[in-house]
Amino acid sequence: MRQAYIGVDVGTSSTRAGVFDETGKLLGTNRHPIVTWHEAGDIVEQSSSDIWDACAAAVRGAMAEAAILPDAVDGIGFDATCSLVALDGDGAPVTVSTSGDPQRNVIVWMDHRAIAEARQINQTQDDVLRHVGGSISPEMEMPKLLWLKRHLRASFDAAGHFFDLADYLTYRATGSLSRSMCTVTCKWNFLAHERRWSARFFERIGLSEFVAEDYVRIGTDIVAPGTAIGSGLTRSAAEDLGLRPGTPVGAALIDAHAGGIGAIGGRLAPEAPVDVCDRLAYIMGTSACIMATTREPRFVPGVWGPYHSGMVPGFWLNEGGQSAAGAAIDHLLRSHPAYAEVSSAAQERGVDVIEFLERRIIARAGDPGAAALFARDVHVLPEFLGNRSPYADPDSRAVIAGLDLDADIGAMEKLFVAGLCGLAYGLADVIDAFARHDVASRVIVMAGGASRSPLVRQIMADTTGLTVALPRTQEPVLLGAAMLGAVAGGVYRSIGETMASMSALGRFSEPTAPEMAALHRAKRKVHRMLRALDRDSREAMRGWRRNGT
Repeated sequence: MRQAYIGVDVGTSSTRAGVFDETGKLLGTNRHPIVTWHEAGDIVEQSSSDIWDACAAAVRGAMAEAAILPDAVDGIGFDATCSLVALDGDGAPVTVSTSGDPQRNVIVWMDHRAIAEARQINQTQDDVLRHVGGSISPEMEMPKLLWLKRHLRASFDAAGHFFDLADYLTYRATGSLSRSMCTVTCKWNFLAHERRWSARFFERIGLSEFVAEDYVRIGTDIVAPGTAIGSGLTRSAAEDLGLRPGTPVGAALIDAHAGGIGAIGGRLAPEAPVDVCDRLAYIMGTSACIMATTREPRFVPGVWGPYHSGMVPGFWLNEGGQSAAGAAIDHLLRSHPAYAEVSSAAQERGVDVIEFLERRIIARAGDPGAAALFARDVHVLPEFLGNRSPYADPDSRAVIAGLDLDADIGAMEKLFVAGLCGLAYGLADVIDAFARHDVASRVIVMAGGASRSPLVRQIMADTTGLTVALPRTQEPVLLGAAMLGAVAGGVYRSIGETMASMSALGRFSEPTAPEMAALHRAKRKVHRMLRALDRDSREAMRGWRRNGT
C-alpha cells in the first residue's frame, strides 16, 4: 500500500490540507474557509472550534481527491498563523473579545490591539528582547497576554491553557499539552538555546503569574518540530478528520516556517548537497516572512531572532517580515475605481483579478522584468499594517505618490506593479540588514500563493540582485506540514533528511537586465523618501496633539 502523509495549513482566511507521498508528490488538496471577526481598533478574532471544523473538512476533502484510504496515512502535521488561543482547564473556549462571546477565543496574529503593551515590554530593555531584534512586536503573544490581563482580567484568570494556534491543533488532535520549539521560541520568548523561560523577563513585563504557576498554562513540555505527539490521533479527532485513531501527529510549525521547511531544502539533483544557509526563504501570503538560516547566532537589529532551532533543527533562524504583503496588494486593487470592471472581466475568463492583470501586463511589457517600467512614476510604501522589520515600527502606514486622475484599467495596472515594487523594496531592506550582520545568501526560495507569479518573482530578483527559485511542488507550505507527519511516522529520522527526500527546486528567475537594475535603484531612493515622509508626518502630528495647536 502506498504511504501518504497529510499536511494541514491554517492561514488567515482559510484552512487547507494536502496529501503527499513519501517522495513529496502532491496527491490531493482541499480548502475550507474560516470565520473572522474584524472590529475597530485593529481587533481581529477567530474561533478555535470553527478552525478545527475547517481542518476536518479540508482533510476529508483532500483525502477524497487523493482517493486513498485512512490506513494509507502514516502521519499528519499541522502549521498555522501565530495567533493566540485561550481555553479553560477542560479545553472549552474562553473569550478574548469585549463582546463576551466565548466562541471568539482566538486573537489573530494581525490583531494590533496590544501596541501599548508591546511598547511597555520594550521599555524594559530586557536581555530576552535581544532575540527579537531588540523590539517585541504586538503580533507576538506576550503583548497580547498582557492586554488580556489588563482589559479582560476574568478571561485571563479563567484560561487554563494559552496556546499558539499551531499547538492548539496538535492538542485538539492528540490531547497532549506539548508545545513546539518553533512556536514558543519564535512568538513566546522561550529561550530555546538555553531550554528555559526567563522568570526575570515575565516579572519585569507584568506577567509574574506564569512564573508562580511554573509556566503550566503556556507550556512545560517543549519538543522539536516533527516529534511524535502523545499517542497520535485520539478516537474523537480521528473521527472528525476521517482518519484512523493512533495516526502519528508531528509537533507543529508556524505557517511561514512550514513553508521554509518545504522550500529551502529542495535538491537541484538527486545527489547534490544542499546548504540551507545559502538560501533565504521568502513566504508570501497575507503577510510575508523572510527567513535566514545560520550556523552561528546573528543579532540583526529590527529582525526577529536569532532563534535556535526555530525552523531547521540545530541551526539558528533570523526572521524578517512584512505585516502586509498579499493583504496590501488586495487593498490597493480593491480601492481602485476600475476594480469592479476588472473583477467582472477576470470572472468571465475564469481567473482571479491578479492573474488577469498580470497576463495583460506581461503581454504588453514583453517580459516580467520590463513590466516594472509601468510603475516608473508611481510609488507605493505598502505598510498598511506597520513595518515588521527591519525598522520594527508598528505605527508606520502606507504612502502612495504619483497618482493622477486616470481611473481606467491601465491606471490600475500601474498601481498594481508599483505595489509589487514596494514589497520588493521592503524585502531588499531586510536583505541589506542581514548583509550588514554577516547573514549572506545567494538564492531566495519563494513560497506562498504569490510565488507562482513570474511577475512577482522577477521583480524580487531584479530588486535584490539575488536569484529567485521556485520549489517544484505547488504547495511548499502544505509539504512542510506533511514533512512533520513523515518524521512523526518514522519514515524519515529528521527534518533535514525529510527536506532532502521530499522537496526539490524547479524554475529560476531570469538574469536582471542592467536598465532594470538601474530603475529599481532609483525607485528605492523614492521608497526611502516615502518612509521618511511617513515618519516625519507622524512626528509632526504628535507635536500638534501635545501642543494643541
